[in-house]
Amino acid sequence: MCMTGNTVGVAGCVEWRRIIVDHPAPAMPRNPSRARPAKHLRHAEAMRRDIANLAARLMAEDGVSSYSLAKRKAAKQLGAPDSEALPANPEIEAALHTYLALYQGDELHERLTLLRREALELMRLLAVFNPYLTGPVLDGTAGRYAEAEIELFADSAKDVEIFLLERNFCFEPADIRHAELPHGAHRPEARLRLEGKTATVQLAIYPYILERMRRRNPHTGQVPGRAGVDTVAALLESP
Repeated sequence: MCMTGNTVGVAGCVEWRRIIVDHPAPAMPRNPSRARPAKHLRHAEAMRRDIANLAARLMAEDGVSSYSLAKRKAAKQLGAPDSEALPANPEIEAALHTYLALYQGDELHERLTLLRREALELMRLLAVFNPYLTGPVLDGTAGRYAEAEIELFADSAKDVEIFLLERNFCFEPADIRHAELPHGAHRPEARLRLEGKTATVQLAIYPYILERMRRRNPHTGQVPGRAGVDTVAALLESP
């Protein structure tokens, strides 16, 4: 109840309450400086996913083997060549696994089996050079134009070349001068490309001293997995 002197003014109280209800306090204006960064962040995250997904498709379908090149091409196609939202290589690798599983599932299994068999046969022949399978054929991200990648360790790349020539292998040097390598990666002494019975194989030749060093994958920048002869044979025996 509202008091007016010594009297109670009920009607006046009702009128006063109606004024309060009908005229609420004005809302505080939103801070535009907070809204803009949040919107920008959502846009950047969406662009990052789009670039990763398109880069994965380029690697799976168009034979792009470099994560760095794939993401740059994807960003350019999406109209964001200077985007700060470029995904990290592991993000593209994850998108590539997903793409291959969705769109190339059956043929991927056949492709991996063929490439691993080709690699294993050559690895057994090159056993003196301590061969290891690495790259997409090992980790399961081999696209339609993937090549088996084998690391060898020798006193000299010439030793490997002579070994191959004596067994009538035809090969050609692969250009490594302009290959993109992440910080801390070791460039091979030589890289050779040869045609196997059913697939193309790349041989990366390193000095013996580097065999026990944990080097970085030239595609992802991560410390890579690698598999010797026994491990590759076990992969082929597994369902």
